[in-house]
Amino acid sequence: MEKLTKRMSAVDRRSFLTAAIALAAVPAGAQQDFPNKPIRIISPYTAGGLGDTLPRALSVVLSPRLGQRVLVENRPGASQMMGTQFVARAENDGYTLLWASTTNMAINTIAQTRLGYDPQKDFAPIGVCFTSPLYLLVNPRLPVKSVKELIAYAKAHPGKLTFASGGSGSTNHLAGELFMQQTGIRMLHVPYKGAGPAIVGVIGGEVDLMFEGAGIEHARHGQLRALAVASRQRTHGAPEVPTIAEAGVPGFDASVWFGLAAPAGTPPAVVARLASGLQEALKDPALVRSIGDAEITPSSPQAMADLVRTDTDKWRKVVVDAHIVFE
Repeated sequence: MEKLTKRMSAVDRRSFLTAAIALAAVPAGAQQDFPNKPIRIISPYTAGGLGDTLPRALSVVLSPRLGQRVLVENRPGASQMMGTQFVARAENDGYTLLWASTTNMAINTIAQTRLGYDPQKDFAPIGVCFTSPLYLLVNPRLPVKSVKELIAYAKAHPGKLTFASGGSGSTNHLAGELFMQQTGIRMLHVPYKGAGPAIVGVIGGEVDLMFEGAGIEHARHGQLRALAVASRQRTHGAPEVPTIAEAGVPGFDASVWFGLAAPAGTPPAVVARLASGLQEALKDPALVRSIGDAEITPSSPQAMADLVRTDTDKWRKVVVDAHIVFE
């Protein structure tokens, strides 16, 4: 043991000691009997949106897999930071979990100067659950019907096009920045106080376009035109809509993912039990019928940890290249 410890780096030793202390603090019987009481999923989102409806749909099929009630509790505020901080400081016994997302685990580390938590150090990933597509939606009066036509129009009218978002640093904001960087066009960003008002702005013609998931319903009713979906694959909800990569921008991907994470130091056996239950729950056919256009995209805890790192690097590069300064 002494020789092994000497070979470890300082970070490795800290990680090893943290895990050892966590395991010692939880009686073996408690780990074996887990779970023996209800589990809370803390959603840092307000009620009504995907950050609320998706964990509630999941809780219905996850409860029987774990043998305990799984409850969802909303703790919104400060760009998801309040709820995320709450879980980071919660008991690491597996009974308080975080509804994690692209925003609170990756983008916030770039967009927020006072985060109050470290996504890669303060949480134990359990697994990704869903991916929500962002559609490239334009006002029907804009004279374009494809991504190629949009790019051509933007290049012929540099700086004329405007794109809406739910706020500076939001996923639909950074998706627009990524689109400009990969196509070489210029557009003016118009931030709104939420995605809902932003969609209304595009429908009303105040703004030309935006990247958003919920707006696909308006496209189905002719209020918006869906040019493409920003995910790597077409969606089951709108299979007729091509991906942006298919439409002429190779490699484009600006999806929003959601998953579960526990506080750091949660015993590995507990994380494994939660991950196993999650994987089984995501196979339930009833879940597909209750999540709308979201896609079920299960992953292992390690794959989720890797995704947090790669997404953080990806969006940081977008912000740096766009010279975006967040207040």
